[in-house]
Amino acid sequence: MISVLVVDDDFMVARIHRGFVERVEGFEVVGTARTGDEALSLVEEHRPDLVLLDLYLPDTFGLDLLTRLRAAGASCDVLVITAAKEADSVRRAVREGVVGYVLKPFAFPDLEQRLQAYAAERARALADDDLTQAEIDAAFVSGPPGVTGRSSLPKGMSAETAEAVAGALRDADGTLSATECAEVVGISRVSARRYLEHFVSGGQAVVSLRYGTTGRPERRYRRT
Repeated sequence: MISVLVVDDDFMVARIHRGFVERVEGFEVVGTARTGDEALSLVEEHRPDLVLLDLYLPDTFGLDLLTRLRAAGASCDVLVITAAKEADSVRRAVREGVVGYVLKPFAFPDLEQRLQAYAAERARALADDDLTQAEIDAAFVSGPPGVTGRSSLPKGMSAETAEAVAGALRDADGTLSATECAEVVGISRVSARRYLEHFVSGGQAVVSLRYGTTGRPERRYRRT
């Protein structure tokens, strides 16, 4: 069983996330924490394999807590679950080595898919057999479902921005235009469209046309 600690300051949200995790075969929740200090204590006590970490905690920022966990010698993996869409937070989370970054709110299948992918990668990492080059590459570029790995991104595109754009798609109510995506992520419309079109070409998104009374039709994007 993969042991999980849920960290969220909202009691009801933590309860929902705990219920989600316990519905996924092979996972068990060993505790919940509402503050950074409580999380540090429970990590030391239970030594969980995975921490579901909210970033907005009452006594600390979640990524600062992650730094403290590493300084304390904690080897647990961390899956960020947050409402924080800022590109700086996403970039820092990537640098800190989190295994995923999920925007609230989300449905059970979204978390289930990520946990199953995490379990599969963890099983490969713990295997005694030697890995192939392809498996080693996958370990370095793997990310949340729907986000293209670093090695397959066109020149000039970053994994951090790709993840932020993918998050905007996940959080969109229906479809999203390049202009709307640019406003959410904090990049130019041209850059947003480039990432969105890349997701379309890779099958992670689909595009439709919205016709107005004048001018060219607007391209609208939706996550597949």
